[in-house]
Amino acid sequence: MKLENAVRLMKYPINEFFTSIQTEAIFSGTPAFFIRMQGCEVGCGWCDTKHTWSILPQHIISIAELSAKSVDSETYTYLDEQALLALAEQSNVKHVVITGGEPCQYDLRPLSNLLIEKGFSVQIETSGTADILAHPHTWVTVSPKINMSGNKALLLDTLKKANEIKMPVGKEDDIYQLKQLPIQGKLVYLQPLSLSPKATDLCITTAIKEGWQVSIQWHKMVDIR
Repeated sequence: MKLENAVRLMKYPINEFFTSIQTEAIFSGTPAFFIRMQGCEVGCGWCDTKHTWSILPQHIISIAELSAKSVDSETYTYLDEQALLALAEQSNVKHVVITGGEPCQYDLRPLSNLLIEKGFSVQIETSGTADILAHPHTWVTVSPKINMSGNKALLLDTLKKANEIKMPVGKEDDIYQLKQLPIQGKLVYLQPLSLSPKATDLCITTAIKEGWQVSIQWHKMVDIR
């Protein structure tokens, strides 16, 4: 094949992939194929996927090893959009969630374009600190990260592209920070950190007052991925 006619595939660092139920925000209860990408520079102190932050060559494993992975770890492999499409097609579901890490560190157009072309709905979960390069019909969930240790600024252009805002809430200041953002007309979910009773009560009280909604990570309650 001549070089000019060759198809160039995008290689993505993948920490894990699995089929489960989306348990957060508007798609809660929806069977989904999850693609978790490796790499994140945001630095949320309470992050429950810190094993996805670093991208080190010594942590690269084979696709067979990744497929057999059963515990959280920094190991990952590189897969292109065609390989990820094949895995999604084997999942027997039609909704794909691209998460991380911070998936928007990468150009997601090759992957999202292919998935949507093949009949999947695609959702991206992002911190809002990177530009979104994805198919225009991608559902964008922005979980705004403000003043995190990585010093990554929340991008207002990215926030504007959000189909829904999913705000992690642990204290009153999180609500205050959310209210400073241009979120008028957005679908807003408040998500209590670590299922804390105090944070949950704060989310419920605020949602009733502001006309927002509450997102409970019920996969943690029923012990599924």
